[in-house]
Amino acid sequence: MSSKAPIKSIVKRDGTVVRYRRDRIETAIFKATNAIGQPSRKLAKAMALKVEEALASTYEGDAIPSVEDIQDVVENVLMVNHHTEVARDYIIYRHQRAMTRAARAYAFEVTDNVPYKKIYEVLRWNMDHECDSVASLNRIIARKQMPDLIAATDRRYTEEAQAAAVRILEDLSDIRIVIIAGPSSSGKTTTMMKIGEKLKTAGVRFKAINIDHYFFDLEKHPRDEFGDYDYETPQALDLELINRHLCQLLDGKTIETPDYSFKTGQRTLDVHPFKLEKNELLLIDSLHGLYDRMSSSVPDEHKFKVYIETLGQFRGDDGTFMRWADNRMLRRMIRDKQFRHLQPMDTLTHWHYVRRSELRHIIPFIKNADCIINSALPYELPFLKNRLFRYISASTTRFADDPRRLDAHIRANRIHDVLKPLRGLRDAAAIPGDSLIREFIGGSSYGY
Repeated sequence: MSSKAPIKSIVKRDGTVVRYRRDRIETAIFKATNAIGQPSRKLAKAMALKVEEALASTYEGDAIPSVEDIQDVVENVLMVNHHTEVARDYIIYRHQRAMTRAARAYAFEVTDNVPYKKIYEVLRWNMDHECDSVASLNRIIARKQMPDLIAATDRRYTEEAQAAAVRILEDLSDIRIVIIAGPSSSGKTTTMMKIGEKLKTAGVRFKAINIDHYFFDLEKHPRDEFGDYDYETPQALDLELINRHLCQLLDGKTIETPDYSFKTGQRTLDVHPFKLEKNELLLIDSLHGLYDRMSSSVPDEHKFKVYIETLGQFRGDDGTFMRWADNRMLRRMIRDKQFRHLQPMDTLTHWHYVRRSELRHIIPFIKNADCIINSALPYELPFLKNRLFRYISASTTRFADDPRRLDAHIRANRIHDVLKPLRGLRDAAAIPGDSLIREFIGGSSYGY
C-alpha cells in the first residue's frame, strides 16, 4: 500500500465534491472483466488498489481528482498491467455511460453543467461541413479546401458572438456590465472584441477593464513540491478590490486599477486611471467571471453573462472525441511560450491546477450564463499540431515512471494519439487577422 495519504474526495461532473469510494472503481473494473467472460473480483480488487495508489501519488495535499481523472487512471493502470481486453471493455463501458447521459439530456440547454443541446448543434455543423474527424479533416487538406473551411468556421463563430451582442442591445436599458467568462484559452478576449464590434456598430459606447491586473503577487499563491504556483483559483484575484472598483465605476467615480506583470509576477497598486461614463457599458473578460463573488456587489439585473468554451466535436482515428480541455491546453501551450515565457512542458505539468479550478470554480456556474458560445475551430488543429507536436511527442515518455506526474503522462499520450494521424499545416496565411486562433498563434489584427 502506498505511504501517501489516501484520496478522500473527488469532484463530480457538476463540480460538487463528494466522498471518494474505492468500491466504485472496483465495481466498474469487475463489470469489465465480466463483459469479456472472465469475471474476477480478485483482479478488480487488485487493480482498484493500484488505481488508488496512483491517485494518492498524483493528487497530494488539497488536490482533488475529478471523476474524469479517475477514469483516465483506471484505463492507464489496466493497460500498464497488461489487462488490455479489460481496459478496452472499460473504455467501451465508459463511453456508453457518457452517451446515455447525453441521450437523456439533449432536450435541455444545460444539464449536469454540460450544454448538451449546444454540443449536438456543434456536432451537426461539423458533420455538415465534413470536419468532424481526423480522416475528414485530412481529406479537406488534401483537396486544398482549408481556406473554405476557415472562412465558414470563422463566420459561424462571429455570428454567435454577434448574436450575444444583439441580446445585450435588446436589454440595454438595464445592463451596465457585460461579462465574458470561460475556462483557460477558450478565447474570451477575442470574443469580447467581437461583441464590442457589434455594439459599436449599434452606437453603443463601452470600455473594457483588464481583470488580470487584479492578481495578487505570484509569491502569495500556494506552491507545490515542484515550485509551481497555483494561480488558477478565484482567490488568486483581489476579489474585494474588484467589487469595490465595480461599485465605484457604476457610481461614476474614477478608479485607479492595479498593474500586474506576468514577467515579474508582481502587482503595483493605483496605476491606471479608469472611469465609466453614465451611458457606457463595462466589458469584462475573466476566467471566473461567472463566479458569484467576482461581481457580487452588482445586482444581477445589471449584468449580462456570456460563457465561452471549446465545445468541439472532433473524433480521433479510434472514434473517441477530443476533449475540450485538451484543445484549450494546446492553445495555451502556444500562448504561454510566445507571451508568458513558459515552455510547453511547463504548461503541461501545470494543467492539473487549471482543470481542478475549472471543475470547482468555473463549470458549476455555466447555468448562470445568459448565452453560450462555441469557440472550437475545427481547422485550428492542423496548425496547432505543426507548432506543438514535437513537444507532445517528447512528453509521452518523459513522465512514464513518475507517479507524481501521472496526469501529465496520461494527457500527453491522449493528445499524441489524436494528433499523430492528422496532417499538420505550417502556412497560416489563409487565417485572417481577426480570427480567434490568432489570439494564440500570433498575427492578430486585434491589440491584446
